[in-house]
Amino acid sequence: MSFLRFIIGVSLIVAISVVAFMNNDMVSINLWPFYITITASLSVVIVVLVLFGYIIGKIDSWLAYSPLRTALRSQRRQNKKLNAEQQKLVEKVEGLKENLENIKTADSAFHHSDKPSSGSKIKQKISGLFKRRPQQDDFWCL
Repeated sequence: MSFLRFIIGVSLIVAISVVAFMNNDMVSINLWPFYITITASLSVVIVVLVLFGYIIGKIDSWLAYSPLRTALRSQRRQNKKLNAEQQKLVEKVEGLKENLENIKTADSAFHHSDKPSSGSKIKQKISGLFKRRPQQDDFWCL
């Protein structure tokens, strides 16, 4: 796009320069409300009027885009605020993840130390079945 813009700009400058410098006649310009008459070469008048039009066009486009620039500035400020808030939330989530991992490790350590595993419970019950109990005195044998 910038290459196309460059080609069009150069061709316009060449065309305006050729038209301006081929017309070297003297011209009188009347500035009506002020009753001022200026006499100058037609080439100088053409170049000055083209530059004046270019400057007026740039000012007009700058003024036309001022609401857009204002909106972009406010969005940029809002994006900075949202990025800061997002960073805070990311740090908070990381802290919560660490807390969750700590709780899981503490909970698993608590369960393993207090309660025997289900396999050892079964072993205890089976060994309890086959254990010899001490004999009690029989009431009838006295």
